[in-house]
Amino acid sequence: MAFWLLRRVGQIIPTLLILSFMIFGLQQLMPGDPAMILAGEERGDPVVLQQIREELRLDRPIWEQYLFWVGNVLQGDFGWSWRIRMPVSELILQKLPVTAQLATMAFIIGVVIGVPMGILSATRRDTPADWAANGIALFGISTPNFWLGIMMILLFSVQLGWLPPSGYVPLWEDPVQSLATTIMPAFVLGTGVASVLMRHTRAAMLTALSQDYVRTARAKGLAEKVVVWKHALRNALIPVVTLGTIEFGRLLAGAVLTEQIFTIPGFGKLVVDAVFNRDYPVVQGVVLATALIFVVLSLVADLLYMAINPRLRAA
Repeated sequence: MAFWLLRRVGQIIPTLLILSFMIFGLQQLMPGDPAMILAGEERGDPVVLQQIREELRLDRPIWEQYLFWVGNVLQGDFGWSWRIRMPVSELILQKLPVTAQLATMAFIIGVVIGVPMGILSATRRDTPADWAANGIALFGISTPNFWLGIMMILLFSVQLGWLPPSGYVPLWEDPVQSLATTIMPAFVLGTGVASVLMRHTRAAMLTALSQDYVRTARAKGLAEKVVVWKHALRNALIPVVTLGTIEFGRLLAGAVLTEQIFTIPGFGKLVVDAVFNRDYPVVQGVVLATALIFVVLSLVADLLYMAINPRLRAA
């Protein structure tokens, strides 16, 4: 087990190195000149433009810029934001807890709704319960997040006055108000996750329930609850865990539209503003941090596989 962990951690390093090269290379393909944007009203002055390019090392060859950036990243320095004039690492540390709170709440909502609905749909196949679960899942997948968010604001904020329509309060400052400002965007994001998890849980459960070991368990006289929850579900959770880690990583990467609608200052808003302002260090830092999150979640998924099915440890 320890050797396997070391090998998996060792695979992370070249993966991140390749990703850093791709992130930096694709960044250079973005149209526009950052120096022109940063110069503002003095963009017509060639002296000012040259000074900005020298300060930001934009006049150096691309390979030299890349090596300089990677060398700093390895030391924990993601550079400085060209627009906000503060370290990118501080920006990430400011925005990541906001998105992490929103993503965790949305993921919990998705799991609590989606997985039980998928189990119910599979065990009640071709019944009204199955049709209702599939209808709800189809609605959740088809409904745009921005429309659902606006409708929830109109209902719960404008009409009923139960929840604030926008804004964000940190959890450590006021837990009640923080939950009040994030419950609607979390539900908007969670419905999409729940729909996807429901469909995959249903498909995995139908496959598991048709296997020989399930028929054998039933032939032995085991209760249906034991057959479903102990035998079928344990094997059906493998693909669901894979999908769940991907969905959680997607939530952590930032839900741009939802954060914009509810004015949540998270990862999504940060990267969108950085792209529009050609703030390369921020874009590179956020994308690299997101890639690291996905790589770590992949490792977590592998560990969960072994916890769910011990037979995978031998493989």
